[in-house]
Formats: sequence, structure tokens, C-alpha cells
Amino acid sequence: MINRILIRLKVVQLVYAFYLNGNDNLEKAVKELNFSLSKAYELYNYLLLLMVAITRYAMEKVMKKEKMNQVTHTDAPISHKFIDNRFIIQLEQNKSLKEYVENQHLDWSAHNDYLKYLYDQIVESDIYKEYMSSTDSSYQADRELWRKIYKNIIAKDERLDDLLEEKSLYWNDDRATVDTFVLKSIKRFEEREKSNQELLPDFKDEEDRDYAERLFRNSILKEEEYRTLIRQNVKNWEFDRLAFMDVVIMQVALAELMSFPNIPLSVTINEFVEIAKYYSTPKSGSYVNGIIDVVAKRLQRENKIFKS
Repeated sequence: MINRILIRLKVVQLVYAFYLNGNDNLEKAVKELNFSLSKAYELYNYLLLLMVAITRYAMEKVMKKEKMNQVTHTDAPISHKFIDNRFIIQLEQNKSLKEYVENQHLDWSAHNDYLKYLYDQIVESDIYKEYMSSTDSSYQADRELWRKIYKNIIAKDERLDDLLEEKSLYWNDDRATVDTFVLKSIKRFEEREKSNQELLPDFKDEEDRDYAERLFRNSILKEEEYRTLIRQNVKNWEFDRLAFMDVVIMQVALAELMSFPNIPLSVTINEFVEIAKYYSTPKSGSYVNGIIDVVAKRLQRENKIFKS
């Protein structure tokens, strides 16, 4: 689940923080990186659990209505279609999710007001109305309902950003990426897998886990080498006047460029240009692109890197 896009972002953030805080303890900083990445995986599980929590809230509402109907001797039937959604039942029973949330003590019980707000948004949506009126009672229809709800309602809800920020500062920049993995997980669910359905792992493999730590360590340990390369190729602008975030982004980009020969040059440049656009100045994207491209060509001429 923790892909290289997210790893690059986390490394840039923590290299920047390393210098900003005057930190000289590299091992402590590496632990902070790993903890930050683990929090992204925690968010993934927490957002999966949100769908279960919404359904539990809906179930409580149905039970209260049914109890009230008994008291008032009302015979009007109350639909159980939403709360009996087979995808959600499967998700709630998922062994991996249950084990993780129990170990990490994750729950939504303290946010009942938000669950009410989100449930109301769902009920008022055309997505919900179409589902409730449809004669399709298949597992696929149940799963598709939640894919649409997550994509069009939950993922776009700004109140959720504020709530998550209160829970963990580590989640500030993770949500957009993690949302894509939640949606990917929904699509992967199969009824036949029952409670054994595999969720996405924290890392795809040990290579990605190693990539994160090596990229961070090399960015710090080879700072002088990378900054010298940047300084030698700055034109019409003094190195000391560069935005510090730009320097950090280029420093990490060079660490990837020179430490991971299997990653195509275009991928490295494009990924760090996108980070610069989002986290630095409006002109940073094109500036980072230009400098890294010039440095890369120089390193290729000197046979110090071999990339396509």
C-alpha cells in the first residue's frame, strides 16, 4: 500500500524537518520516517473502518425506528437493504482488519456526530436512492454502492480532513494517496474470499521497505555531494538564494537518481517535479525540472549514472 510516490513525499518532508530542527541524530530520524510510514498504513485501515462505522450507525437508527414502531403499533416496514449490505458485512468480518484495529485500538465511537453527518449525506444522495430502489440484490451491487459512496462522498468530504488532522498530524498529506488505495481495496473484494479477503500490505515487498530507508539515509549522508552538484549547475541565481524546500527536493531527487539505477530517469524527475509544484513555490516545478535534468545529463556524460 505504501508505494514509492508516498515514500518520496515522506522522505522529502522528513529530510526538511531534519534540517529545520537542527537534528544530528540520523538513527532517530530514520525511526521517525518508519513511524510516519506506519501511520499512513494506519490511516488506510482507519478509513476502511469508517465504512463499517457508518453502517453500524445506520443499524442503530433502524433498530430505534423499529422499536418506536412497536410502541406506536405502526406496521410500516423498514428496509434493511443498506445495513445488510454483503460487502460491508464481509469488511466488518475481515480478519486482517479486525486484528489491526484491535491491536491499534482504532474506532469511530468518539465521532458519532460526524457519522450522523456523513450518513445523512449518503441518504440524500442519488447513489443511495438508486441502490435502495434497485431490484439488483447481488454482491456486486452491494460492493459497487460503497465504491461510489467512498469515491463521490467520503473522499470529497472536507470535514474529514479536519477530523483526521485532529487525530494525527502525520495524516495531513496522506489522505489523497490513501483514498486511492481504499478504492482499490474495495474493487479487489470478492464474495468467495469471505473473512479471508486480503487487504493491501503495508509495503508491496521488502525492496520498497529498503528503498524508503536507503533514500532517506543517502539524502542526508551524501548531502555535500548532492548540494555541490546543484550549486555547480545553478544559473542566474545564487545557490544561497534558492528556496530551502527546493534544495531539499533536489537533494532527495539526486539521492534517488544516483542510488537506484533501476528507476528510470523520467520517473525520478517527474515525481520530484510534482512534489515541488505542490510543496514549494509556483515556479519550483520547472526550476527543479531544469536543474535535475542538467545534472543528470552531466552525470551520464561522466559515466556516473546509467539511466534511460
